[in-house]
Amino acid sequence: MEEDRPYGSWPSQLSSRELANGAIRRSEPRVFNGDVLWLEGRPAESGRTALVSFNGNESKTLGPRDLNVRTLVHEYGGGGWLPTDHGILLSRFEDQRIWLLGDDLHPITPEPSSPKSQRFADGTRVAGSDHTIWVVESHQQRGVEPQNFLATVTLDGSVTEIASGADFYSSPTTSADGETLAYLSWDHPSMPWDHVRLHVAHRSNNGWTGHRVVLDGPALQQPSFSPDGRLHVISDATGWWNIHEVDTAAGRSQPIVEADLEFGVPSWVFGQKTYVWDGQKVWCTWMDGGVGHVGQIVDGDLRELDSGFTEFNGLGVLAEDRVVTIAASWEKSTAIYALASDGSSEQLSDPDSLPITSEDVSVPQPIVVPDPQGQPTHAFHFPPTNSSCFSSSGLPPLLVLSHGGPTGAARSSFDAGIQYWTNRGVAVVDVNYRGSTGFGTAYRDKLKGQWGIVDTEDCIGAAKYLADSGTVDPESLAIKGGSAGGFTTLCALTNSDLFAAGISRYGVADLASLARDTHKFEARYLDSLVGLWPDDEELYAERSPINHTERLSTPMIVLQGSEDPVVPPSQADLLVDALAMANIPHAYVLFDGESHGFRKAETIARALEAELSFLGQVLGFEPADAVQRIELQ
Repeated sequence: MEEDRPYGSWPSQLSSRELANGAIRRSEPRVFNGDVLWLEGRPAESGRTALVSFNGNESKTLGPRDLNVRTLVHEYGGGGWLPTDHGILLSRFEDQRIWLLGDDLHPITPEPSSPKSQRFADGTRVAGSDHTIWVVESHQQRGVEPQNFLATVTLDGSVTEIASGADFYSSPTTSADGETLAYLSWDHPSMPWDHVRLHVAHRSNNGWTGHRVVLDGPALQQPSFSPDGRLHVISDATGWWNIHEVDTAAGRSQPIVEADLEFGVPSWVFGQKTYVWDGQKVWCTWMDGGVGHVGQIVDGDLRELDSGFTEFNGLGVLAEDRVVTIAASWEKSTAIYALASDGSSEQLSDPDSLPITSEDVSVPQPIVVPDPQGQPTHAFHFPPTNSSCFSSSGLPPLLVLSHGGPTGAARSSFDAGIQYWTNRGVAVVDVNYRGSTGFGTAYRDKLKGQWGIVDTEDCIGAAKYLADSGTVDPESLAIKGGSAGGFTTLCALTNSDLFAAGISRYGVADLASLARDTHKFEARYLDSLVGLWPDDEELYAERSPINHTERLSTPMIVLQGSEDPVVPPSQADLLVDALAMANIPHAYVLFDGESHGFRKAETIARALEAELSFLGQVLGFEPADAVQRIELQ
């Protein structure tokens, strides 16, 4: 029997503790010698990243219980492990050295002169050799940018540089015969979704020689050789990230299927795979309208599979006509699946232990909102959903989500963090503002020079759209964002009086401080998003929310990790000091030992509870949960 309760006060089985412990982060599915392997980020185990294997009958966690497989190349990592015939080579988080996991676990590369100063990612095997090739990031002197290069690593621990001189490298891959190497490089101020070079080299008795650039841009990613040795790469030369075949002699490429679809993803982390070879057939995933799809390319024809899923992460060939992937739908959280050519699937990983049934899951409604120029922007609206509750009076509060990146996108599948709110009677809108990925290059490039403007306009526009249509309470609008999304949140609060509350997780408040203090990978990111630093210092000051706190009147909660190398705690400190000076109600929660993005179960749970208590106080509802009250200053 349904109970009539105010919005925001609905009881939910999806507690913060259940969510934190049950929301496992799966990534990088691989197949090697018939076994399926993948990574699992486990909040309940202090946030460590575990390595899991499935042998066709059962899955098991590999290595010791404290093994944390995580590289810090580019700080965001990814691609920190590689299965070989000798065992699994992996980057251990504690020291960033390469270790070999076989009958035992032992280090391969030497101990560096200072902790974590030599880092490895994106390894690849070389056929007919015990050598592997890795992206290496060397931190030799504090205050000086690290050096990035490609190197071979042997089982005796020798590290031999094979390509250097560029600011960044990624995606080394070799042909099936082990004779040809392809890789990517780029330089400041480009990001890997701006302008990237594709190189090839050939194996000789003297190592890898004859390095040359075969494509000089545009935004390239995921080079891969077909079984017969033809080089392919994802390129946005057509205005969309399509899969191209490369003519290495002529220095040009052509799409194997040309479509207004995004087969690529922003390369924030290493190890991403959105297409793989199964004989002469290509399995691939793509985004269309912000939603994921899977299919095959056969003889130049793209054939979509009716899998029932809406989001995919990674691909690996399991057997003829079968691949493994991490998939999810609007009603099902991520799991490892084997997909067949007829669209059928078999779940290989254990299901998440989240206490929420399908009738309690909020399935989003895609909305299109015109921007100030009348052009479409995109968002997903999640209405409040709870099979045990309804509200007979009033309209629900709304939480606007501004995703991170900012070159990124709203998730296109079940997100327990969104369901936490909708199951309690709070509507959510997740905004794919201009600059988001998955909608083509032109849409992605609309953020260039406009960060803090068009993203802010689109988040405000989505909130107004739902309020003006009578869908949500116009007096109970809140906005939340993390990292770059936190910057958008702060811009919205300093440029509009629309919102009644704001939530910033490790958000950017001062662009000048970010330009001076952030890590190498993003050191020049703001050149394209805002303007050249330091030439456009006045523009940075004008665009920074910290310089406009006199326009800020909205209560806020600020959440921050003490060890964040991307958005340092100093950003949060500046913001909190400004809120205190202006006598604006606020709360500040600093999580000791957390980095950029919260990984530990206790942190994830406490952050959600603090946000719930905060919104309840500010928007005027009493949470059904017995959460610790957050004190507003």
